[in-house]
Amino acid sequence: MSASDMIRIWTPQDTDAVLTIWLSASIQAHDFIEATFWSSQVDAMRTLYLPASEVYVFERDAVVVGFHALHGDNLAALFVAPAFQGQGIGSQLIAHAKSQRTELSLSVYQENQASYRFYLAQGFGVVSEQTDQHTGHREYRMRTGSR
Repeated sequence: MSASDMIRIWTPQDTDAVLTIWLSASIQAHDFIEATFWSSQVDAMRTLYLPASEVYVFERDAVVVGFHALHGDNLAALFVAPAFQGQGIGSQLIAHAKSQRTELSLSVYQENQASYRFYLAQGFGVVSEQTDQHTGHREYRMRTGSR
């Protein structure tokens, strides 16, 4: 982390930035799912998923450029703004999430090979496969017990 980087707890003032990152990164990472699906989920993210989760944002130069959301021991979301991907922010967010829990699990679409390889490199392993009820696409259930 550089001097201008910080991970902190999400506040309601961060909501629009987090939703913008989530939507743009979701559309980019999941080009096998119609963009309209992701757009249709913005209100649910705003009113249901974010408030129900423990959300942390990654700030660079006082601008939110990424976030992760924990729901119990599940890493429910980890997203970095497309313009900031490939700069180690995702790895820092994973390290922070791991520091918050003894064990983490997550789901990743099988077709999202970049994220799947990222999670493997971060110490997650596949424990099962399932079909996502919202999209009908296959996903891996992954878990790590390292802290």
